[in-house]
Amino acid sequence: MRLLRRLALDLTPLRTSRDFRLVFAAAGVSGFGSFITYVTLPYQVYQLTGDPLLVGLLGVCELVPLLLMAFVGGALADYLDRRRLVLGGEIGFTLLCGVLLVNSLSASPHLWLLYVVAAATAALDGVQRPAMEGLTPRIVAPDQIPAAGALNSLRMDVAQLGGPAVAGVLIASVDLAWVYAIDLATFAFSLACLTLVRAVPPPPAADRPSLRSVVTGLRYARSRPELLGTYLVDINAMFFGMPQALYPFMAEKLGGPAVLGLLYAAPAAGSLLATVSSGWVKHVHRHGLMVVLAAGAWGLAVVGFGLSGWLWLALLFLVLAGAADMVSGLFRMTIWNQTIPDHLRGRLAGIEMLSYSTGPLLGQLRSGLVARTPLGVTGSIVSGGVLCVLGTIALAAALPAFLRYDGRDGLARKQAEDAAWSATAPTRVTPDPAPDPAR
Repeated sequence: MRLLRRLALDLTPLRTSRDFRLVFAAAGVSGFGSFITYVTLPYQVYQLTGDPLLVGLLGVCELVPLLLMAFVGGALADYLDRRRLVLGGEIGFTLLCGVLLVNSLSASPHLWLLYVVAAATAALDGVQRPAMEGLTPRIVAPDQIPAAGALNSLRMDVAQLGGPAVAGVLIASVDLAWVYAIDLATFAFSLACLTLVRAVPPPPAADRPSLRSVVTGLRYARSRPELLGTYLVDINAMFFGMPQALYPFMAEKLGGPAVLGLLYAAPAAGSLLATVSSGWVKHVHRHGLMVVLAAGAWGLAVVGFGLSGWLWLALLFLVLAGAADMVSGLFRMTIWNQTIPDHLRGRLAGIEMLSYSTGPLLGQLRSGLVARTPLGVTGSIVSGGVLCVLGTIALAAALPAFLRYDGRDGLARKQAEDAAWSATAPTRVTPDPAPDPAR
């Protein structure tokens, strides 16, 4: 019984923080709807064109704006009220969803408009997400950040599992306009919740958004080995060990198209299992070591998946891979939220966004290219998993401070840096933010 309590998901942030409850509900419901549209948008392109290349171009339209706007969003999140940025982003997403709805009602839906909405959504995500990430350490107590990270991961897992499944049912049974209308309704709920969240003003004398402020964030990240470790270990793991592009080929080997959905769902199932049993995370302080071990476990699980000749074994290894990735994510989020000073949190969230977004995209490209060599599909997956493990070991050796990192030291450092920044605030120019109409 004691062991079960130690493993159980910690719900303390939901009980103690009104604002966290509101943000959790808002992001959970709108995220579920967004995953419905995430599946529906490429389906509509396929429906209009029947061309896989044109469907694939959606990813290109999304990647470039995301890379550019993540830095902008990070700088804005350190200068403006983060709640207002999140709320403004949600309003933008609502309008874009409305465009998709109106376009789907047209007798001849415009293909070009789908690409424009995809690019605009990615750009808006780059602006909003750093502010959303920066909200957590402001609305929950420092010692509750690991639990808050696990709860945020839980809502993402549920959205990733449930949203696409619901989208498939809706696409098969109703017009696309109804699918977009359901997503629009989720944004209405989200907006209602976010308007009730209290203001989260910027820290005293916040840096004005500029190229110099972005460079300041990059220099700070480079100066912190524990932060560099989180970025580099994850990029290494995803670049070498992301086999998702090869799932259709593995499906042919393991049972045909009918099992493809199971391959996509298995890592999310593992992630969900790791999340609901994450109560132990708050008792572990060697966060850097745990990120390294989890990344190595991901690589080993990918090797097992590549060598699997039976469907059940392949699914088991993917579940283990998803669980390992979630453990890594929980400790990376804890490092970010417990150690980065508040006046830099938004800019560093932008860097984090790039680290966990570019690795999987480039990893899928790598796995596809290697699969076209004599190594083939199996060789691409297995070699990627092996290189993931070797790269993780090399990074651990190159960053001993990351391997030794203790979360208690990082939390004390953040508190000292926040206090030092506030103490010197009168010597800097303080921004005069506009009044908050919601207050």
